[in-house]
Amino acid sequence: MPGLTSDSGETSLVPFSAELPVVYPLHQGLKPPIARLSISWSRGNSLRVSGFRSESGDDEVGGKVVEVKLGSGDGEIDDAQWRRIAYGSVSPFALLQSRRNGMLAMSKMSAIFSPYEAEWSDYIMEYSRDIGFLLGGHKSSMSSGIEDPKTVLKKVEEPTCLKAAWELIEIFYADKKSQTWTPEQFVDWLADYDSLLSGTQPTVHSKLVNFQRELVSLQAIEDDVKYWEAISSALAVGWLDVAVKMLRLHGSYQLNQLGNREVENGLVEAVAVLISKMPRMRHELSAGKLGECYETKPEFIKAWEKWRGQITKLDCSGFWVQCYHHQTREGLKNFLQIMLGNANTLSSATCHWIELHVSHLLYIRPFTMGLESMYSLAQKCMQFKPMSFPHKLMALLLGILGENTEVVLAECSRSFGPWMVAHAVELLASGSTQAEILLHEERHNLGGITMEELLRLVYAQVLSSHALTWQIAPIYLTSCTKQGMALLEILLYKQPVQHNQILLKSIEICRLYELHKVSSKMMKIAGVHHWKHGKKGSGVFWLQQAQDEIRLNRIAQQLFDFVGKSISDESFKQWEGLIELLGSDSRTAGGLEFLHKYRDFKRSLQQVNDGIATHSAQKAAESLILLMKNPSTPQLFWLPLLYDSLKLLNWQDRPLLNVSQTNLLLNKLQELSIMARLRPDFTEAELPSQALSSVRKSLSEGSLLKKFLLFGIGRGMRSVLDVTGSKKLCPYSAFVALVIAVVLL
Repeated sequence: MPGLTSDSGETSLVPFSAELPVVYPLHQGLKPPIARLSISWSRGNSLRVSGFRSESGDDEVGGKVVEVKLGSGDGEIDDAQWRRIAYGSVSPFALLQSRRNGMLAMSKMSAIFSPYEAEWSDYIMEYSRDIGFLLGGHKSSMSSGIEDPKTVLKKVEEPTCLKAAWELIEIFYADKKSQTWTPEQFVDWLADYDSLLSGTQPTVHSKLVNFQRELVSLQAIEDDVKYWEAISSALAVGWLDVAVKMLRLHGSYQLNQLGNREVENGLVEAVAVLISKMPRMRHELSAGKLGECYETKPEFIKAWEKWRGQITKLDCSGFWVQCYHHQTREGLKNFLQIMLGNANTLSSATCHWIELHVSHLLYIRPFTMGLESMYSLAQKCMQFKPMSFPHKLMALLLGILGENTEVVLAECSRSFGPWMVAHAVELLASGSTQAEILLHEERHNLGGITMEELLRLVYAQVLSSHALTWQIAPIYLTSCTKQGMALLEILLYKQPVQHNQILLKSIEICRLYELHKVSSKMMKIAGVHHWKHGKKGSGVFWLQQAQDEIRLNRIAQQLFDFVGKSISDESFKQWEGLIELLGSDSRTAGGLEFLHKYRDFKRSLQQVNDGIATHSAQKAAESLILLMKNPSTPQLFWLPLLYDSLKLLNWQDRPLLNVSQTNLLLNKLQELSIMARLRPDFTEAELPSQALSSVRKSLSEGSLLKKFLLFGIGRGMRSVLDVTGSKKLCPYSAFVALVIAVVLL
């Protein structure tokens, strides 16, 4: 692309940011003022932008080259990964649709089918977990390390926003069996995906990561203020295993100091035990997580009150006076305030409103139930801890907590694309009556289709636009009852028929969805395309598969113009294979039986010309008669057939045709003579001008019948000789021989 110049001497089209990596500096000998911008393709999905400054400094650097990556979104998932996700999600989606259809068939009436049935909820959860597994394994980055005692965070696979968004929808919509401990699931979600928020603002995760870098160089860890701050933050958001692990890095646990710091060590251990014994209103905890689980609310309330009483008792204990290490005393007292639900302490320990929200659910409002309560709490937390740079997951979370299905769909579409909304609607419809009505209500402004069908059609269109994913678009189109099948037909017709693999795939799709008319039409289109582009065999094959007798007959008529030539013409060989391909069944091959008989006649005649015995000549003569008797033999072929058979008509050994056969050929010749007088252009142009007269001469009575008579007399005389055994005949015997000859004729 040519460089772009600026008269003002300043380049302002693409402002260079310090965040873009410089590939290499530019050195130029041109004198300023110069301002140019050159753009060219780079590797992959990037543009290479070369910028020349209007003024150069002493270092003579005239500009720099940067690479700008194209594409929407944050680019955390590349195109190949998206295609893997697209293909991997087909099977769970198709299975869920099959189960839906099965349940509808069992109920007999679609109106009484309820998405809130227990069996359907199990299917939805299985579907959600299959999709979640496809998006990536468990990405908990808060698991404490085992290999190194000083490793606070375990290195795991980097999570993705797509997986985080999917799990949010699963928690609040699909997982109905865990609705009583939804807040605890939200705590786990933050533990898995708080690192995603670290790119736009400080988080507990980033605080722990930064402290872990400094941990190796610390001698007395308990003297560092950041140590106590890191534990407070981890405890505030419910990462109990991390808090306990860091507590036990305290210097009082060292054997050489244990004797002098018994009270201090006892207080640290007491707080660590209280943290590890924290009651949790949930079914179970994953491996490595701390806390005591309670499934029923009465049991949880009883355990919660007992635990809080133990914390209060420790907070009022006199042992604090004997703890002479100031940082330890203040740090442990701060932990107790967190567990007692001190709002100011929780606000100081967290970094943004989601972390504050989680801390309130854990320590201040552990009995919170329902999205309405969680949403009102989220609004209060946002006032105390607003985000400077809101993350795209935050808008989705607020839409979920506010039970606003329109916002959820809009954020899924805007931030995660058509794939997300096309698959997440199943979860939304199963967990919310409002969402079910919104998604399944037929809308007149959309042509009578539902919002669910529209979202699937949009995703199918995205799949159809790419050569590597169009094959899976029919799965989603067929799930759209209103317009899906019509759009599927359009999609199949748009596929290039010149590529056999794509054509075979399209035919297979037609077979699966019983689109027999579409399949037949595609094969007809393929046959015509191949025929017009010189691939005669492929064209005939696909027309035969489509059983297109009309076009096959037209092809047969075109073949008549090519194969109706003399046997000496080598061009017949190139059509012999095509004739073989056409087949002899007139019903499916378009009445091409004549061409096969014509081919057999040509082969027999070729053997005669090659000097093979009289048996082959007799066979060729029989083929000639069959062709001339066949009403499907075009008149255009009569003269070429007779002219090619001159050698048979003039066979020296014996006549190959009897009187009736000769009369048949004479009648055909008479018709040709009449036709030639009426239409001078009817005769084959490539035949010699004397072809008709040559055939007439061979068939004339003075030639052919004479041979018959001589041949008959000869046979009669041989018969008499055989009877009498004498070589001399009287006139009477000669007359008898003549009579016998006539009879034999």
